[in-house]
Amino acid sequence: MYLKKPFWSDTLNSPPEGESQSPVLELVKSIDKQRLYREVTLALRTGLRDARAEFSFLRVRGLRSLLKFLRSVAQSDHTINLFCHSQSIPQLQVVPVLFEHSLKEVEDQTVSNLNHIFTVVPMKITSPSTDAEVALALRVLEGCCLLHRESTILAHQHKAIKVLMNILSTRGVLEQGACLDALIAIMLDSSSNQMDFEACDGIEEVAHLIRDKQVEENLRLKCGEFLLLLIGHVNGRETPPMLTINEDVRRFLGEKSASLIWAASQFGSTLDPDERLTALHIQARRVLESIDLY
Repeated sequence: MYLKKPFWSDTLNSPPEGESQSPVLELVKSIDKQRLYREVTLALRTGLRDARAEFSFLRVRGLRSLLKFLRSVAQSDHTINLFCHSQSIPQLQVVPVLFEHSLKEVEDQTVSNLNHIFTVVPMKITSPSTDAEVALALRVLEGCCLLHRESTILAHQHKAIKVLMNILSTRGVLEQGACLDALIAIMLDSSSNQMDFEACDGIEEVAHLIRDKQVEENLRLKCGEFLLLLIGHVNGRETPPMLTINEDVRRFLGEKSASLIWAASQFGSTLDPDERLTALHIQARRVLESIDLY
């Protein structure tokens, strides 16, 4: 669901400097804020209802709706603030629903379904998550954490790093690419998630993928981008929680590649977003070439 502008919005011009707003204009703006908040809550309730469904195709529909909603929310600071406020209400929180349904580990789903079969009282059996569903859930998780920093805390409470590292090591290319982006989002400014990543030997798993020439090149490039963002932006703080990250990169990828990754990860501080993205792609290609030569 996209957030729509009211038909009267073009007529709401700010008064000249020094003049106060008319009572009518203030009333109209107040009504508009209430309308927008109702749209936000309606979009969340509708998407989350489907995201909790027993059948995967319904959950996919709900996740697509939530992803469109998040993209619409990101267009203005006002709607971002409304979304952040909505996430303080337990019934509207997105991250717990993702981990309790679409990102629920396959083993947990199987055991749960078997328990339902052998209980006396009839229980609903949930269909397992498809590849498309997992990838969509990861994109929604990424969006939530980028727009609402407290969502990283909710992710940590659901052992997000452990779940995502399992996806990275067992699922297909579609989910792995989305997983790398989601990992960056949940670790950004979250020391607890960063320490979980280090505890799960995350660098070793990423290094294994990027060194494996049987892995699709696009995924290997995505791993290069992940390392650049991880070292230059996620862990680029004065007192980073992941103290062994550079040492791990040297150990698994070699001194030459580690030095290149560290130097290349410092890109983009003075570039606009499009230029930063282009620079990231170029540097990831160089990292991949250095690893292939190692």
